[in-house]
Amino acid sequence: MESIFNPREHLSKLPDTPGIYKFFDKEGELIYVGKAKNLKNRVSSYFNKSIDDRKTARLVSQINSIEFTIVNTEFDALLLENSLIKKHQPKYNILLKDDKTYPFICITKEPFPKLVATRKIEKELGTFYGPYASVKAMHTLIELLRKIYTIRTCNLHLTQKNIDAHKFKVCLEYHLGNCKGPCEGLLSEEEHNRNIEQIQHILKGNINPAIHYFKNKMAEAASDLAFEKAQDFKLKMDLLSNFQSKSLVVNPNISDVDVFAILSDEKCAYINFLRVINGAIVQTKTTSIKKKLDETDNDILTLLVVDIRNEYQSHSKEIITNIPLSMPMEGITQHIPQIGDKRKLLDLSLKNVLYFKKESNEKQTENAALQKERAQRVVLKLQQDLQLKNLPLHIECFDNSNLQGTNPVSSMVCFKNGVASKKDYRHYNIKTVTGPDDFASMHEVVFRRYKRLLNEQSPLPDLIVIDGGKGQLSAACDALKELNLYGEIPIVGIAKRLEEIYFPTDSIPLHIDKKSESLMLLQRIRDEAHRFAITFHRDKRSKGNLKSTLEDIPGIGKETSAKLLKTYKSVKKIKEADLEDVAKIIGKEKANALKNYLA
Repeated sequence: MESIFNPREHLSKLPDTPGIYKFFDKEGELIYVGKAKNLKNRVSSYFNKSIDDRKTARLVSQINSIEFTIVNTEFDALLLENSLIKKHQPKYNILLKDDKTYPFICITKEPFPKLVATRKIEKELGTFYGPYASVKAMHTLIELLRKIYTIRTCNLHLTQKNIDAHKFKVCLEYHLGNCKGPCEGLLSEEEHNRNIEQIQHILKGNINPAIHYFKNKMAEAASDLAFEKAQDFKLKMDLLSNFQSKSLVVNPNISDVDVFAILSDEKCAYINFLRVINGAIVQTKTTSIKKKLDETDNDILTLLVVDIRNEYQSHSKEIITNIPLSMPMEGITQHIPQIGDKRKLLDLSLKNVLYFKKESNEKQTENAALQKERAQRVVLKLQQDLQLKNLPLHIECFDNSNLQGTNPVSSMVCFKNGVASKKDYRHYNIKTVTGPDDFASMHEVVFRRYKRLLNEQSPLPDLIVIDGGKGQLSAACDALKELNLYGEIPIVGIAKRLEEIYFPTDSIPLHIDKKSESLMLLQRIRDEAHRFAITFHRDKRSKGNLKSTLEDIPGIGKETSAKLLKTYKSVKKIKEADLEDVAKIIGKEKANALKNYLA
C-alpha cells in the first residue's frame, strides 16, 4: 500500500540553518529546488498557511517527499541551488538556459598553446572565454589576435622532445609570416607564452597591458634605429586601439563593474547584463526567463546574477542593479546608483531590457496572431474538403496499439482550433477485449469516451478521426449508434498506406491533395495519436517486463517487486543500489537474495 505523505514528519527534522531543499513527487522525480536562510521556516511556509498562488498550490499538492542539504551561508545555498537547477531542470523552477551551443574561444592547455573556436566546453582542454552572441564577432576577434600575435594554428604535438628530434618542418604559414616556426625551435616557448598571456588579457576585456607592451617595444626599436620593427609594433598598437574604440566607452574612471537590469510581467522576467572593464562595455547579454511559480524579481535577479557571472567568468567586485538583490553576496558590493555616470550606465541597461521586453511581447503577439490565422485557414479548408456543416474546431482522434496481442491499449488525442490540446489527451487500457482485436478495441474506447462525455454533459467534438480503414471506422460508428450519436458527430477514418479518407456511408475513399494543409492537419493529428498510443504501450510493456523479471527471483513476489519498481524504476538501478538501501525497503533477507540473483 502506498504511503501517504505527512509534512509534519519531514518538517520536524528540518534544522534552523541555511541550506537548500528538494521536493519530490510520488514517482520520485525532483520537481523543485529552493534555497533558504532558515530551512525550517522556509519549508514550513509551504504547509502552514493558505496559498493564494495557483501554481504554488499545485506544486505543494504534488510533494511526496522532501530532502535538504545544510550549507554554511545563504550565499552558498544560492550557488548550490543554481547548480542543481541547471543539472536537473525541475519542472517548477525557472529554467536557466545552458549556453553550451554558443561559441567560445579556447586557449588550449598544451605546449605552445593555440587559439581555437569551439561550442563544446571541456575544461581539461584549456581555458574558455565567452560566450559570444555573434559567431562573426568572435571570428573577427580571433583574426585580429592572429594578426597581432603570430601564434601557431597547426595541430602538431610540439613537445620539446619532438622539437629536439627534428620531427617537424615549417609549413606554408611560416613562409607567409603567419607563424614563427616553433615546430623547428625558431620560437621559444617562453616568448610564445608571453604572447598568450597578453591574448588572455584582451579576451578578458583588459587591453591596456598589451598596448603598454607594444608602446614600450616600439620605443625600444626606435631607440635602436630599427624603424621597420617600430612601425610593426605601431601597427599592432593601432589595431588594438581601433578594436577598443569599437567598444562602447562609458567612463575611464569606471574600472570593473557588472550591470544588471530586470523588468517583468506576469509570465516572464527580462534581464540585461553589461560587463564594463576599463571604462568600456566589453560584453552584453539580454535574455528572458519564463516564471514557473510566484517568484519575485529580486529572487530571479539574484539567481541570474550568479548564473550570468559564472557564464561570463566575471570576477568584478561591484554590481549595479535597478532593484535590490534578495541577499548580500560575499566579497561583492551591490548598489543602485541614483546620479552620475553609474546611473547613466544603469539607465542604458534599463533601456536595453525595456526594448527587449517590448520587442519580445510584440513578437509573441504577432506569432500568436499568425498561428491563429493559419489555424483558422486550415480548419476552414478541412471543412470544405470534408464537406462538413460546421467548422471542425474541436477534433478527437483514436488509435490502438498492441504487440503480438500483449498489453493492448488505445489513445485519444484532441486538437482545438487546429492546435494540440494536450490536457485533453486520454489513455485507455482495453478492458473487454481478449487478444489483438483492433475492431473490438476501437468500439470499446469510442463507446467509453462518448458515454462519459454524455454523462458529464461535456462538449462533444465537431469531428472524430479514426486511425485506420473501413473496419476500424465501422466499429467506431457502431459505438456511436449505441449512444444515439451516429449522424450527430461527423466521423472519418484515415488509412495509412495511401492517406485515404473514408466516410461511413461511402465505399469510395476521398483523396485530398497531398500538399493540402487540411490533409497535413489530419496526418499530424493521426501521427500524434499514434505516438501517444505507442508511448503508453511501451511504458506499460516495460513495467510489465520489469515486474516479471523481479518476480522470477525466489522470495520476490508482486508486492515486493512493486515496491522496488516504485523506488528504482529499473533492474540496472536496483543492481547498482547499496545492499543496505535495498534492505530498508524489502528487508535484509530478500535484499540478499535479490543481490545474489542479480550479481
